[in-house]
Amino acid sequence: MTVVVDDGSMNQIVAERSTAGWVHAARGAAALGAAMGIGRFAFTPILPMMTAGAGLTAEAGATLATANYVGYLAGAVAATLSPRLARSPAVLRWSLVAVVVTLLVMPLSDNPIHWALARLVAGFASALVFVTAVNLMTDRLRNHSPHLAGWGFSGVGVGIAASGFLVLLLPEGVGWRGAWWTMAVLAAVLAGGAWSRHRHPGAVAVATDRSPSPRRKTGRWFAALLVCYTLEGVGYIVAGTFLVAAIEQSSPGWLGKSAWIVVGLAAAPSAALWAWLGKRVSHPDLLTAALALQAAGIALPAVAPGPVAALVGAILFGVTFIGVSTIALAAGAHLGVPRAVALLTAGYSVGQIVGPLLVAPLLHRGFHTVLLVGAGVVACAAATAVILRAGYPELEFD
Repeated sequence: MTVVVDDGSMNQIVAERSTAGWVHAARGAAALGAAMGIGRFAFTPILPMMTAGAGLTAEAGATLATANYVGYLAGAVAATLSPRLARSPAVLRWSLVAVVVTLLVMPLSDNPIHWALARLVAGFASALVFVTAVNLMTDRLRNHSPHLAGWGFSGVGVGIAASGFLVLLLPEGVGWRGAWWTMAVLAAVLAGGAWSRHRHPGAVAVATDRSPSPRRKTGRWFAALLVCYTLEGVGYIVAGTFLVAAIEQSSPGWLGKSAWIVVGLAAAPSAALWAWLGKRVSHPDLLTAALALQAAGIALPAVAPGPVAALVGAILFGVTFIGVSTIALAAGAHLGVPRAVALLTAGYSVGQIVGPLLVAPLLHRGFHTVLLVGAGVVACAAATAVILRAGYPELEFD
């Protein structure tokens, strides 16, 4: 029996499918915006306010950052060890609630220990949101255009930009406590936007690696990739934590907060951009270029203080930090090493823990010195990426 579908019906089906894809991407972006853009990174523009209003020292700020990254590593490991945890809509919902609660409790205390505990839990919850949201979004976008998932990742940049913009608009009398309250409200709004995407059950897609021939040993390339990505975790988190404070050290306060907004705006479309480039340029070349640009962006505000350098540095940092993750994880999957994504994520998380601890003894010299150290580490990551070029089993481009 032949079924005839007229052109009008077919066009309607295509349109509805396209709309559904964008809805799933938007809801995934909302979840990532709440957990990552706000839950993890709102601390960056609020850090100078806590330094001025709560007496938070630079060393204590580094400790709070480290607590968040330890929590993130623990959450990532938990999701890796428990497949059910990594695919549970209920875990995602409760983790979003936990992120909002940790933002709410920050202004309720003046005790750095309480702050550290809140940041620890925020890190754990944000990791669970990241893993589950990405899994569920990937499942729902399995039969859609690949760039939609990239736009889903834009939520991280949107959250960063929104948090920076709101902090910039806050009246002076609001202070750091009001900033945390504001972030909690923003995260709650984004979490609400993500909530409904999980009403419809569905199996989680298991990623299929487009790997090179199994007869070919890829361990040496993966080892270089793991070192590269771990170094990126160190350098990127130094900039992500102290960029605003470094700019404000030699410029008006509004410039630092504006630079953080620029970071978010640059990051928002970057995942889709790097995913598009990844189908046209080899992983090692793309990774080397992204890391070199990021190192320059981190160093620029330190070596050339001023509005232009600050904003250009923010653009370079914003457009690359999500892109580096996109490229590195794609390269790991391509190399076909078992549990490649989990291993790379663990290395990246370890780097984020080491970063603040590495620069803590240097904070008395000022934030510019800290940025230069971060840029140097990212430059080392770029040099490591060059090693990947030697005999790398390339993708077959369409």
